[in-house]
Amino acid sequence: MRYISTRGEAPALGFEDVLLTGLATDGGLYVPESLPHFSLEEIRSWRGLSYSELAFNVMHPFVDDAIPADDFRKMLDETYSVFSHKAVAPLVQLDSNEWVMELFRGPTLAFKDFALQLLGRLLDYVLEKRKQHVVIMGATSGDTGSAAIEGCRRCEHVDIFILHPYERVSEVQRRQMTTVKGDNIHNIAVRGNFDDCQRMVKESFGNQGFLGGKTQLAAVNSINWARIMAQIVYYFQASLALGGPDRSMAFSVPTGNFGDIFAGYLAKKMGLPISQLVIATNRNDILHRFMSGNKYEQHKLEHTLSPSMDIMVSSNFERLLFDLHGRDGQAVKTLLENAAKGPVSIEDYRWRHARKLFDSDAVDDKSTCDIIREIHEQNEYLLDPHTAIGVRAARNCRRDRSVPMITLGTAHPAKFPDAVAESGVTVKPQLPAHMADLFEREERYTVLDNNIAGVQEFIARHWKNA
Repeated sequence: MRYISTRGEAPALGFEDVLLTGLATDGGLYVPESLPHFSLEEIRSWRGLSYSELAFNVMHPFVDDAIPADDFRKMLDETYSVFSHKAVAPLVQLDSNEWVMELFRGPTLAFKDFALQLLGRLLDYVLEKRKQHVVIMGATSGDTGSAAIEGCRRCEHVDIFILHPYERVSEVQRRQMTTVKGDNIHNIAVRGNFDDCQRMVKESFGNQGFLGGKTQLAAVNSINWARIMAQIVYYFQASLALGGPDRSMAFSVPTGNFGDIFAGYLAKKMGLPISQLVIATNRNDILHRFMSGNKYEQHKLEHTLSPSMDIMVSSNFERLLFDLHGRDGQAVKTLLENAAKGPVSIEDYRWRHARKLFDSDAVDDKSTCDIIREIHEQNEYLLDPHTAIGVRAARNCRRDRSVPMITLGTAHPAKFPDAVAESGVTVKPQLPAHMADLFEREERYTVLDNNIAGVQEFIARHWKNA
């Protein structure tokens, strides 16, 4: 399996190099040169498999000969054994033919665990094989940071630097990052927003001279292909649990950076019958404005009750644009350069092609609170604000009630107690036992100005072999 850049100029790479590289040298994102495709008969034969067995079948073609099959199976078994539910991604029914897939049963209570628990193991395997050290630099709007730290903190060959927007993540999210002990773990609170953090990470990958040539950066954000690869699996899992592939499914995905829903798009291209994908956003609705009106335009970023989606520059959207433009890297590069200067649109026929599969909705804080309260009153089931946005968008955009609608439950409600309280629900969501003392643990983080030179200087001074 070879991987190519969405901007068409960087060299094609194998899986190991893509894992360690993150952003391509031309500024693009890596995607497979070709996708594996599974027949309905093959998918049907996977019914009854454990989650790790299914994950092996879906992901192994992407890894190919980079990791021996037995070693990869062992990694997957270890990855998903730490989840708190035997089904790993259990389904909860809300209404007739309407479901939530709980993706928050991992150690940090968010869907990011599915990919980042695996990514840590992949990095350790490849770095040990190469006798190489890397510096992980990542940006988080709340959940990626804690999942990355949890997944990589035992890695012997990495230092981890996670940037989060100062005072713009929930207290639980912050403490999940800042209370993890380890000489190789560094949390940086940037006086800015998530887009500022993400911009610093991308620019640093493009120019790594601040590391003095002694090491290289590795990515944990969803610009890293391995993140997307791991998220494809649970679309197959949900479908098989509800009668697929002999019936089609619809999914509603709370998304800010477009990675989670792009994984669903890939699942469809790989042969899984999916009739609809709903892009569920909050007030930071650049994806909704594009999908509903073919206008890609950045607005001022707003702080909402769903902070993990407070993102205006959706990195993984570039991967979809690459496909919509017939995999023409130069066209994508030109479009995104123009988008940095002002609003852009794509040709109408390309946009209409995307609309055959994608719908979208933007849900404000009031509607988020309304659906949290409504679902709790109806089912005594508690949604976090991001999943609530997914449920509201699913109900607003649903095309066919005979098709099962599955909302991805992206986080545990205990991560966002303020949003739950604001909804009027009097039940306070409780952290699981392994986090019961979270608010008593000592925090460690550094607050830095929104200045890339200062952040890079901090990293250069603090990685272990500096």
